Amino acid sequence: MPIKGTQVRIAVNTRLLLPGKLEGIGWFTYETLKRITRAHPEHQFFFLFDRPWSETFRFGDNVTPMHIPPQARHPVLYYIWFDLVLPGVLKKIRADLFISPDGYLPPRLGIPSLSIIHDLNFEHYPEDIPSLERQFYRHFFPRYARQATRIATVSAFSKEDIQKQYGIPADKIDVVYNGAGEHFTPLNPKQIREQREKHSKGLPYFVFVGSQIPRKNLARLFQAFDRLRTSGKEAALVVCGQKKWWNEALEKTWREMRFKEDVVFTGRLSREALKHTLGAATALTYVSYFEGFGIPILEAFRSGVPVITSNTTSMPEVAGEAALLVDPFDVHSIQKAMEALLEDRTLQARLVEKGLIQANKFSWDDTAARLWAAIEKTASNTAH
Repeated sequence: MPIKGTQVRIAVNTRLLLPGKLEGIGWFTYETLKRITRAHPEHQFFFLFDRPWSETFRFGDNVTPMHIPPQARHPVLYYIWFDLVLPGVLKKIRADLFISPDGYLPPRLGIPSLSIIHDLNFEHYPEDIPSLERQFYRHFFPRYARQATRIATVSAFSKEDIQKQYGIPADKIDVVYNGAGEHFTPLNPKQIREQREKHSKGLPYFVFVGSQIPRKNLARLFQAFDRLRTSGKEAALVVCGQKKWWNEALEKTWREMRFKEDVVFTGRLSREALKHTLGAATALTYVSYFEGFGIPILEAFRSGVPVITSNTTSMPEVAGEAALLVDPFDVHSIQKAMEALLEDRTLQARLVEKGLIQANKFSWDDTAARLWAAIEKTASNTAH
């Protein structure tokens, strides 16, 4: 089915477009679909929500939002929504193409499909995920990967991982890098002072951004920060994001900290609040042991904030030469990087300069253009 010169009815799984609660995949969905639907008014887009939708996400007259119950927020409900409910909905709206920004696909579609698989963390660290979720992912995602007409993913690392794990041909997978919000810009000295007074009693602080799940490696970050404080260095650690899968091990590590009162939990922040909290940090400490991309790295670069990140998976690909890379499994390695950025102004300035340059290599405009190219290939059924 050629996509140029004809009107195509494109159905999109938009269940992660949640007003005020967008996270990594949600931001990817929002930023790309906003641009794609406006750039292609000749096509009709059906946004399929599993809960009442917000007018915020109706990006144009060519977007038809649909509320399709039940809410798919549990493995059993994932199955009901994708396998039992969506096939009938897609037939009813006469969809020509199905796009899934979180990778899930209904079976027996009969139309071309693009599955966007951001990473396979559950294949590498299954113990980090609740049992039912783990079983669902490991059973169904190999099926989704094989079934999809094409796959898109967010880094060269993830592309290679999908090839190796599921035996998918390289020419079936498109790399569609993430971007970062343009509202992330450097703060002025007065704004930085205000944020430090607000969060850390005026002290310099390190910041973590993301859901508090095991692979984000907060336990070792807490240990590294505690060692930093024990050595006499004055600083705070600000943790931004929701406690999603905060487990007993993480709770134990936090409780055993000598300086846990210097760890500040902000919870989920609005875009504006996150911009200011991130922008006043001495550095972003983003030391996950597995990432498909790592959007906060780019957000920090755009904010003029130095970055400490991991030397594993996709993070060196995103950071380039603009960050301090550490071994996420080595607490001492994380601590030494924090010490260096706390004390070395020249290093800080050099990383800020490199980070602003590196950030320019990624944008949501480019993401949307790459995704549209993948959609065109999917519609033309050029999977093999």
